[in-house]
Amino acid sequence: MIDVTVRDEVAVITLQRPGKLNALTAGMRRQLAAAVREHGDGKAARGVVVTGAGRAFSAGEDIDQAVGLSLIDEVELFHDLTRAVLETRVPVVAAVNGLAVGGAAEWTLCFDARLGTPSAEFFLPENHIGLSISNGASHLLRRLVGGRALGLVLGSARLSATEAHSLGLLDQVVEADTLVDTAIGLVHRWTLPGTATEVHLRLLRPSLEEVERAFAAETRAARQVEDSGIARAGMERFVNRRRR
Repeated sequence: MIDVTVRDEVAVITLQRPGKLNALTAGMRRQLAAAVREHGDGKAARGVVVTGAGRAFSAGEDIDQAVGLSLIDEVELFHDLTRAVLETRVPVVAAVNGLAVGGAAEWTLCFDARLGTPSAEFFLPENHIGLSISNGASHLLRRLVGGRALGLVLGSARLSATEAHSLGLLDQVVEADTLVDTAIGLVHRWTLPGTATEVHLRLLRPSLEEVERAFAAETRAARQVEDSGIARAGMERFVNRRRR
């Protein structure tokens, strides 16, 4: 349920589940991590762009499928998405074409750039569902927005493209019909012949060591909300409300 094409020497990974707003099943998360690793070694592509088909970037975890599954396993799959990006040797750019929810929004926090359309939105609903954040967001969100991170998470914030841009969650807002081309162009500018891009990615990206510590803390948090029962109750409440 993902599509990978190489355009102008850049791997474009498209989430292809528009009928479900590109909600991420466990299988899709494994496919995404594998695709990022395959094209992120610098041998066949100058960079990676991730976008979504239809009107959403991704609705995040497919909660319909996740109810009853191990929350720890689900969280670890999200962690590996972030790990895959930070291990690449080439720039990785999010082309946020619409709504980005929960784990999908958090995944973009580790990208080297985030471009969005005027209809892009970031929605962090976990706290009000009884879930905990993941993807290293406990470290990465603070890195981008500083002390505002706590309020965004506790308030289950839903941010417009303009708001996300003002906070630093989006680097640029561009028209929808130029989004992917603009992302590809950014990769090209960053990887001109003779540039030291790979070195600077290592120097300026979030430290994988620090992110791994955040993963461990987030896994402990996921275990706490799972053991307490609030995660399962929240997911069931969320699913039942949508089915009414």
